[in-house]
Amino acid sequence: MTTDNARRVISVIVVNEASVLSRITDLFSGRGYNISSLTVAPIPDTKYSRITIATLGSVKTMEQITKQLHKLIPVLRVYEHEDMVEKEMALVKFDITENLSDINTICEAYNGKIVNAGETTVIAMVADEPKRIDNFLNSMKRYNPKEIVRSGAVALER
Repeated sequence: MTTDNARRVISVIVVNEASVLSRITDLFSGRGYNISSLTVAPIPDTKYSRITIATLGSVKTMEQITKQLHKLIPVLRVYEHEDMVEKEMALVKFDITENLSDINTICEAYNGKIVNAGETTVIAMVADEPKRIDNFLNSMKRYNPKEIVRSGAVALER
């Protein structure tokens, strides 16, 4: 790993209880660390949740964050992902008059498709790596999206 201010992804396994997320985000903000993406979901069939955090920082910064996270009572495990599978999802709403065939073709190239069609709008969904989601959203600008929603990152070690 380099010592530069690189994008880092960490997972925090916590007891699923009130105020845990608040304490973790307070730790980041109190030390001036920015969170670029935050995703929280319960771990099936347990009393725990996985918090996936994407941030920028050096190796030293990540070590400090990890040490501070371990001091929080409901935190069970903290690890930085190195060899991981990482995905994000995006939903994009278009006017029904846009070229839906082209939109669907581009969606398919990014592991997606049109998932909903109404009288006046359609909604496309893609799920891919964060940089590919960036590329997808840039390519969709020409179709005049009415609204865009993007999830945070989720990651698992290989």
